[in-house]
Amino acid sequence: MAENQKRFTRKIQELTALYEISHAMASILEFKSILNQILEILSHKLDMNRGTFTLLDKKTGQLSIEAAHGLTKEEISRGKYKIGEGITGKVVEKGEPMIVPDIGKEPLFLNRTKARGDVRRQNISFICIPIKVKGETLGVLSVDRLFKDADVSFEEDVRLLSIVASLIGQNLKIHQMIERDKEKLLEVNRELQSELKGKYKLENVVGTSKPMVEIYKAVQRVAPTRTTVMIRGESGTGKELIARAVHYNSPRAEKPFIKVSCAALPETLLESELFGHEKGSYTGATEMVKGRFELADGGTLFLDEIGDVTPATQVKLLRVLQEKKFERVGGTKTLSSDVRIIAATNRNLEKAIAEGKFREDLYYRLNVVPIFLPSLRDRKEDIPLLLNYFLQKYNEENKTNFKMAPEVTARLVTYNWSGNVRELENTIERMTVMAKGNLLSLEDVPLPLDLYSNQVPKLPVETQGFPFAHGPSGGATLTEIEKMKVMEAMERCGGVQAKACKLLGITPRQLGYKLKKYKIGYKPTFL
Repeated sequence: MAENQKRFTRKIQELTALYEISHAMASILEFKSILNQILEILSHKLDMNRGTFTLLDKKTGQLSIEAAHGLTKEEISRGKYKIGEGITGKVVEKGEPMIVPDIGKEPLFLNRTKARGDVRRQNISFICIPIKVKGETLGVLSVDRLFKDADVSFEEDVRLLSIVASLIGQNLKIHQMIERDKEKLLEVNRELQSELKGKYKLENVVGTSKPMVEIYKAVQRVAPTRTTVMIRGESGTGKELIARAVHYNSPRAEKPFIKVSCAALPETLLESELFGHEKGSYTGATEMVKGRFELADGGTLFLDEIGDVTPATQVKLLRVLQEKKFERVGGTKTLSSDVRIIAATNRNLEKAIAEGKFREDLYYRLNVVPIFLPSLRDRKEDIPLLLNYFLQKYNEENKTNFKMAPEVTARLVTYNWSGNVRELENTIERMTVMAKGNLLSLEDVPLPLDLYSNQVPKLPVETQGFPFAHGPSGGATLTEIEKMKVMEAMERCGGVQAKACKLLGITPRQLGYKLKKYKIGYKPTFL
């Protein structure tokens, strides 16, 4: 009766241990923590002491202790074996369990960790089980046993430990797959970082004019420092390109470059975007989300359109810049982040300060090193270089071989690019898509480049953006220019409005309005 009770108690202990091991594997994410937890359960529940997980490194062919219970760090560091060396190495070599009833009498037992002292004076048994998946041995699980209870056999322990080793084997295989995938992602990330660093080198910024040369010098001086930079310039001048050039030529190049468009979000969302929020901080906040300051830690945070930030958000930004500390929305824990700030704006901040719309103290915090980007009309000598660059870019993207007639280049150079480089790029892309032949001619030049600009001055038609091939030579108002361009488009397209819309780059509704407004008498056709 007593014997049956002991066996029953033993079974209860085994089942309890297996349940706790399964629970640990399901609830703990970090692999080494899982291994340590399993060894602790085996020790406390089943008196299996000095348990170790020794794993095989396929690259080196060496076995090393990955996790242990009851061993010091120094003892663990000594636990290294070759395949076939000692009990551990033999189990990996043969893929079969080994039992040593008395380690003091077994010459193969190396006691390399020296955790047991003089093994000849201790009645210790050693059980070593291979960790296998689909016939492949990945490592071993080993434990010490003091057999005070003769009712517990080696076979029972081997059976239980084999179950544990099988469970761990599956987990280990998944862990190794995750690590391989992680390494692949890291490698891809390193390659992308290298590509980005190459892409945003100053050599890849197009322009040789004097203003651009001064900008290159400024970037080279400021990039190696931690200084805050303010990039000023009209929309489309390439402020983000310069910001990235500063980042990828700095010691922070391997860290994140994160952009926040301050004008694209309302005040409440912008604060959450910058600083993050805690779960339940507002309706719809179902989980904790890190803000851009946290995500950019160690790298660069690019605050685009900083001039559009509301006064309330300006106060919070000022605090972060001064103290390097912030709290998530709805949170009380103060966080810190090592971030370099690069801001950009196309607004007149000095005027905004005078009007009380922008804080003066924030302005001085951001405007440590200002970089002013010139408009394209102030560096017309760079336009031919940009035309060639974008033409080559879209030729490569679309597998085409467009060339540009000299008269087209001349016309594009004289245009008053209110949208700057962005407008120029869009124009070249549109021309390469809509062109009728491989040589871009004046007919391929999109007419409405200055159709809706309020900044175009009254100039002779030949200097007004893209004049007509046979246009008048006298002065013309914006309204007259618009009317003549619509008439020119309708004539070129033989009165077919659908074609005229494509040529002008406007919708049929807009064209209908223009025809009615200027009383241009063409029969409505959309064939």
